[in-house]
Amino acid sequence: MIRLAISKGRILEQAINTLEKVDIICEVNPFNTRKLIIPTNLKNLEIIIIKASDVPVYIDSGTIDLGIVGLDTLMEDGKNNHFRLHDMTISKCKLVVAGKAKKKYFNNMKVATKYPRIAKKYFENIGFQCSILELYGSIELAPVMGLSDFIVDIVETGKTLKENGLKEHDIISNVSSLLIANKVSYKIKRKEIDLILDKVNQ
Repeated sequence: MIRLAISKGRILEQAINTLEKVDIICEVNPFNTRKLIIPTNLKNLEIIIIKASDVPVYIDSGTIDLGIVGLDTLMEDGKNNHFRLHDMTISKCKLVVAGKAKKKYFNNMKVATKYPRIAKKYFENIGFQCSILELYGSIELAPVMGLSDFIVDIVETGKTLKENGLKEHDIISNVSSLLIANKVSYKIKRKEIDLILDKVNQ
């Protein structure tokens, strides 16, 4: 049995749609059930629905063989204990530094983000020390309310930034969702995984 983890939310919707196009069909509608393990029309494949940040943990542990997860999640996890098999080209966005238009970087600035590892590493690489404030909702509010000087966050259209008087200062990375595999699973179950990969690559 191959277990494929897909992160909840926008990635799940787009991933299920992509899989349906290559005739990998969920036997239970994942959006109308509380089930977290979903059988598919392929006897040897089931889909596991979990929180994005948990996908690398399950993959690294070997309890799940494959995962569809955003590059941002993998960058924040930072372990790279997996093979990146395929760019699904879904949930495309950017990971950016944003703040008020005239604000400049300075040492010991406050940066609000749900990506503390990425943010700290980025600013260190460009020569600035910063204090990280971990937030997990309405990140854009932090600089508007004076809680932080900048934010590091995912941006799709930039509309939310503009409507809150913020602008992109730097793009850290372009982001899409990748199909990844546990390294041991890929060696032991190579044939079964490659059959799924071939379908996805159609």
